Amino acid sequence: MLTAIVGINWGDEGKGRMVDLFSQEYDVVCRYQGGNNAGHTVVNDKGKFILNLLPSGILNENTVNVMGVGMVIDLQHLSEETGRLRAGGIRISPDNLKISDKATICMPYHKLLDVLEEDRLADKKFGSTRRGIAPVYADKYYKKTLRMGDLLHPETLREKLEGIVEWKNLTVANGYGHAPVDVDETLAWLLKYGGEFKDYICDVSEFLYQAEAEGKKIMFEAQLGALRDIDYGIFPYTSSSSSIAAYAPIGAGVPGLKLTNTVGIIKAYSSCVGEGPFTCELFGEDGDKLREAGGEYGAATGRPRRVGGFDVLASGYGVRVQGATSLALTKLDVLSYLDKIPVCVGYRLNGERLDRFPLGENLKHAEPIYESFDGWHCDISGCRTFEDLPKEARDYVRFIEERVGCPIQYVSVGAEREAYIKMF
Repeated sequence: MLTAIVGINWGDEGKGRMVDLFSQEYDVVCRYQGGNNAGHTVVNDKGKFILNLLPSGILNENTVNVMGVGMVIDLQHLSEETGRLRAGGIRISPDNLKISDKATICMPYHKLLDVLEEDRLADKKFGSTRRGIAPVYADKYYKKTLRMGDLLHPETLREKLEGIVEWKNLTVANGYGHAPVDVDETLAWLLKYGGEFKDYICDVSEFLYQAEAEGKKIMFEAQLGALRDIDYGIFPYTSSSSSIAAYAPIGAGVPGLKLTNTVGIIKAYSSCVGEGPFTCELFGEDGDKLREAGGEYGAATGRPRRVGGFDVLASGYGVRVQGATSLALTKLDVLSYLDKIPVCVGYRLNGERLDRFPLGENLKHAEPIYESFDGWHCDISGCRTFEDLPKEARDYVRFIEERVGCPIQYVSVGAEREAYIKMF
């Protein structure tokens, strides 16, 4: 079985919490794109963990975790992240973590360029996490990057780095007027942090193809959501990689395999970190209360998330783009404080109602159409069957299921691993 776990909306849907739950049933968990520009928060019997680079399956002792071909890896961040997890009692070794030799290294100068460009854009900025993601993906397609496999050949590392740094300084020094990148300092960084992971670097394609041939269950874990996909998201306010399920086997390292099913993660309301159109956004006291109730602050950056009611149009679009075969609805319990639950059921553009999610200029000018649904105003965190939920909560779940056109298989009613309802 090959399953993709993907975000339906803007990211931050609770994928880490669900992957941690699902990983108990899988032999292998793969991250297939992105870097440390987003976070997955997981709470289980071992504690609370925030994962930026590592697959969420790393918290399951019986799961092998893969950092795939499509990832961009900040070695220093990976060193610090593994260190924090080990301090929390999590085992990490070459037996349960395998890093693709084809994954791209996110260098210190990529982070520098990210900061310089966001500062230059000022009030026109894209809302980058300033962690170098766009610059490193740009360099990947320029074919001017180092890959994890280069760390296994220290005899050629300086020569490769010198050529790249000479080219990069045309932008850093001559373009932005910043002090040039120093080869010696950058090489020292590579050797210090890269040296920790030499034993983890391998041909993950060979490992994954063999695992599939042996009938192992493989999960592909996405970062961010459909609306942040570089091609199908709210461009240019997207990530720089492909977060859709169809890319999962490619980004993991097994382009010849096909997915068995795709589980889309969708939140019971909407949240968004960063810039760009967010039609359903709630402002003022309503937005503040929802943000606090849901603890909506970025796991990677700590930035307050923008929040809104559940967005029917955006979610339906995400389900189609991801090709979701079932959904996991997260944070339903957060809405328990509300007497009336706001839901964005459509958009209005130039006086006309839209019932399909628009992109481009139309999305920038669309206005939300809100309706209110009865709340249940009670604690549902102890519910473990659908029938345990109050009628209003059941009606809300069925409404979402009907309007987005995909069956809801799981409903999360709390942050803990066991706080969920399995529908079928």
